[in-house]
Amino acid sequence: MDKFGFSLSRARVIDYDKNDRRIAEYIYEHEPSFRLCIECGACAATCTAGNFTEFSLREFNVLLKRGENDKVRARLKKCMFCGKCILACPRGVNTRNVIFLARQAFRIFDGNET
Repeated sequence: MDKFGFSLSRARVIDYDKNDRRIAEYIYEHEPSFRLCIECGACAATCTAGNFTEFSLREFNVLLKRGENDKVRARLKKCMFCGKCILACPRGVNTRNVIFLARQAFRIFDGNET
């Protein structure tokens, strides 16, 4: 009678101190326009890959900035580099270069630099 039909769920708090932000810092260093991203979703609305897969460039950018690299790595190869996202971005973020740099950073930090 002490539980009243409720149970405790796992906390959904994001601990930014535990997340690895090296990928985002690498992108900030090589593509300064990435700092201008306000996660408005215009890029995701025009994304060709997003229409056919579960890829969302807006979610990708948010996860990168949070340092949730495992989720980013799973979505990284879905981008088709069509460039529609760059045309739709109201802040002028070079989103294609962000994806390219993310791929490059994963190779560098994973030790597969070629």
